[in-house]
Amino acid sequence: MEITYSKYGDYYLPNLVLSEEEPATYGRFGRMRLKYLKEHRRATYTNLKTSGQLTHHLSETDREANKMLRLLIEQMAQAQGITEQLKAEDQMAWVGAMNNTFNAAEKIVLLSFKQFKAVDKVVFGAANPPKS
Repeated sequence: MEITYSKYGDYYLPNLVLSEEEPATYGRFGRMRLKYLKEHRRATYTNLKTSGQLTHHLSETDREANKMLRLLIEQMAQAQGITEQLKAEDQMAWVGAMNNTFNAAEKIVLLSFKQFKAVDKVVFGAANPPKS
């Protein structure tokens, strides 16, 4: 990477150009990761921000977590026998069962986020890694 300079009066200043960042298109899980990076992993946050990879990282994290959530909901609903037939016959029972499934799947995804944080602490050398 070559840096060029322009002369302004008696001074040479670098010709710096900001790269075009992709628009922030991440949701809840991306915002959770952003908050975690800002509060607990300042160096990682700064590195991602200065390299222009922060938005991509957050979008990817959010996309993967939502994919995991959808897959878990689908598998758990199938395992519990929550079908379209139940939806047609008894909508309130179907809604209640799907809400329970959604909440359980969401809890699993959030717990996996906490496990990633624990792994992050061990990898980056936290003084006291969490006990299970």
